[in-house]
Amino acid sequence: MKDAHGVVIVFNADIPSHLKEIETWYSCFVQQQFLQDSQCLLIAHHKPGSGGDMGSLSLSPPLNKLKLVHSNLEDEPEEIRMEFMKYLKNIISSMSESRDREEMSIIT
Repeated sequence: MKDAHGVVIVFNADIPSHLKEIETWYSCFVQQQFLQDSQCLLIAHHKPGSGGDMGSLSLSPPLNKLKLVHSNLEDEPEEIRMEFMKYLKNIISSMSESRDREEMSIIT
């Protein structure tokens, strides 16, 4: 966890108890490490054929502020790949900006 720049939490959206568990993961890996919500990505995985409704997942605060992506690798594998790439670009950009600010503070 130390020096992490981002967190991806993947959970089985078809198991109701996982919704409570991700609150614990969020607390440990995001809040306690002082990461921004933009540095966290939630992936609600649905097993193929589970019949889970991809749009009816209700998350409690503060999880409802996070980027949530539904995944089903059989039906739409490219969508999850594109969302993950966007997330990585955001993390890299954030790291670069932070490094630039640090370098400027050393110079001045």
